Formats: sequence, structure tokens, C-alpha cells
Amino acid sequence: MSRSSSSATITLPGDPPGGRRAMAVWAVGVSVYFVAVIFRTSLGVAGLDAADRFHVNASALSTFSILQLLVYAGMQIPVGLLVDRLGTKKVLTIGVVLFTAGQLGFAFSPSYGTALASRALLGCGDAMTFISVLRLGTRWFPARRGPLVAQLAGLVGMAGNLVSTLVIARLLHGVGWTAAFAGSALAGVVVLVLMLLFLKDHPEGHEPEPVPHQGAAYVRRQIAASWREPGTRLGLWVHFTTQFPAMVFLLLWGLPFLVQAQGLSRATAGELLTLVVLSNMLIGLVYGQVVARHHTARLPLALGTVGATALMWAVTLAWPGEHAPMWLLVALCTVLGACGPASMIGFDFARPANPPERQGTASGITNMGGFVASMTTLFLIGVLLDATGDDYTVAFSAVFVLQALGVGQILRLRGRVARRERERLVASRVETVHVPA
Repeated sequence: MSRSSSSATITLPGDPPGGRRAMAVWAVGVSVYFVAVIFRTSLGVAGLDAADRFHVNASALSTFSILQLLVYAGMQIPVGLLVDRLGTKKVLTIGVVLFTAGQLGFAFSPSYGTALASRALLGCGDAMTFISVLRLGTRWFPARRGPLVAQLAGLVGMAGNLVSTLVIARLLHGVGWTAAFAGSALAGVVVLVLMLLFLKDHPEGHEPEPVPHQGAAYVRRQIAASWREPGTRLGLWVHFTTQFPAMVFLLLWGLPFLVQAQGLSRATAGELLTLVVLSNMLIGLVYGQVVARHHTARLPLALGTVGATALMWAVTLAWPGEHAPMWLLVALCTVLGACGPASMIGFDFARPANPPERQGTASGITNMGGFVASMTTLFLIGVLLDATGDDYTVAFSAVFVLQALGVGQILRLRGRVARRERERLVASRVETVHVPA
């Protein structure tokens, strides 16, 4: 190789510049996701109150979260298509209006049926946020920053979860159901104003290529092309297998498990839920840096998180005696904090497998995974609790079934993805290596 060719550099034509402007715009977009997560997880600290307010059993209580996640998961591909077609700002605007209306409706719901409808509306709006924020990141930041930007988005989401466990819980028991949920809905109005004033889909000079998107043929092409990529399918199964244990714990069943099965006070249980969130935020920073620097670490991190989660649940559920010791519950909640960051690795398989015009669709497919798993587990736990007289050991064993299913699919797809990524890397080097004259 000549001296000039040895100094060749690989460039990514059209890569966004990043910088302070990108951070400012992205911060506005991610603030919408922050509020959406507050609303999504607010039921997690109000589960026992909701059961008393609407006079429902465990199965009916789980229906709140199941319906919310069913709507969320079902909306992922349509939202991905909308984001690819309409852009981030329009889709986020619709999302904010819907999830704010849902939270406000939940505050004033007089019956179980109207409360269910409100959570469904909230889930519909919530579904429009994360995919939009991911697309915003790819439009404003260089590709090499993708893993870190995605993990930071997840971290901000967990900060919203932290607000639920610390603020909403206190408001609920301080000012009551209606005032707590209605007051929190004002946050949706604030982020809507910020977004309308300051959000922009992409930097100047980086407008996406116009894509023909008329009719059902466009929808079929987008979905089929995204699904054909092994990276998209592996991303879905990584998300499926890693996210749901923490999601189920934080969204609904963690507080009842800690209070009813482990005999803790609500205050102590709330502190453990907060620990899950804090652990998530810390581990998210670590995972983002590791994946950005060492792409080969993606699967080891994801599978390692699944293994650690399964181990901690097995030890906790099998512990002899009536209650597990506090140190074990602390260890369980700390490990559960890794589930969210591990689920973000799914997008690091889907993102490089698809061109910019399919990023929304591919992200929507990937994002379905964890929420389908969460919805399924929420349902199974509720049914098993009713069937066994609130035997949490039997009910939470459902976690292992879905983990086994997901790991099997990950192992099946990993070889195909590795070969496809090697082919893509070789092709990109041929296209983008420029030798100085």
C-alpha cells in the first residue's frame, strides 16, 4: 500500500455536525419523552390506590397497564411510518396532545371504564415520543454518536420514572388522586409550548431526500424492507428480552410485590423503586460509552444483563423463609436497573442495518419487542396472582419463560447479523475511502 493510501480516512458524507445547536434542539425533543415517561409510569406508584378507587382485583388492575402497552406496542410501526413521512415535530405535537389529554382524563375518571379509556389515550400519545426522539438524534448528531445519544435518551426517560416515584407518589398521598394527576398534566402543556417554539426536524443543509410515500404500497415496502434486515429482527428480540423485567416491576407489580409479598412499608418500597431508576441512569451512561467505543460488546452486554436478571429473580423467589433479606432486594433492584440500558442496545443493531429513510420504521419494529413482552408478562402475573391466591413466587416465574424465548431468538439471529454487518462495512469502505492526491 502506498503512503498516500495508508493515510486514507473513512468519512460519512452528509453526517450531521452535532454541536451546541444540536444539543439544544435535542433537549427540547427529549423533554417531551421525559414527560411522557412520567405519565406512563405514574400508575406504578398508584396501583394499590387505583385498586381501591375503582374496586378491582389484580387481573383488572393489570388491565390498565396491559391496555396502555397494547396501544403503545400496536402503534410502533404506524408511528415509525408517520415519523419517516411527516417528520419529528408533527408527530411529537400529536403525541403531546394525546398523552396530556389521557393523563387529565385519568385524573377525573369516575369509573373503571373511563379510566381504561384514558390510559389507552395516554398510551397512544406516549407511543409517538421515543421513536421521534431517536429520529431526532440521527438527524442532528453524527452516526458515531448514535449509541451514546440513544442511551442518554433512555436515561432522561428514567429520570421521568424517578419523578413518578418521588414526586407523583408524594402528591398522591398529599393532595389526593385528582389533584395529583391533573396537576402533573400541566407538564404536558409546558413541553408542548417549548416544542412548538424551538424544535426543528433537522439542521440546515441536511434535509432528508424526498421519499415516495403514497398509498399502501409505500407502507408495505417500508415494513418489508426493514424486516428483511436481520439487524432489525435481532434488535427487536434484544429489546424484547432485556426491557420487560424492569418495566413490569416499575410500571405496576413492583410496589405490590415489595409491600404484600415482602412485607415492606410503602416508603421503603418506594425507595427500592427509586433505586431501580438510579441504577438505570448510572448503568445507561456506562453502557452508552462502552457500545460507542466497542461495537462487539453489544451482545455480551445484552446477554449478560439477561443472565444477571434471571439469577437475581431466581434467588429472590427461591429464598427460604417468608421474606427475602433487604440486601437481596437491594441487589435485585440494582440489577433490574440494567434492563433499560440493555434494551437500548437493540436499536444499535437496527440503526446501522437501515438507511435514514427507514430509521423510523425500523426503530418502531424494534421498540415493539420490549413492550409486547411487558404486556404479556403483566397479564400473566395478574392472572397467576388471582389463580394462586396472590402467590408472587409462582406469578413472577413468568419472567423466566419470556427470557428463555428471547434468548433463543437472539442466538438464532446473531450469526446472520454479524455476516451482514461485515458485508456492509466492506461496502462502506469501498464507497467512502478517499485517497489524497
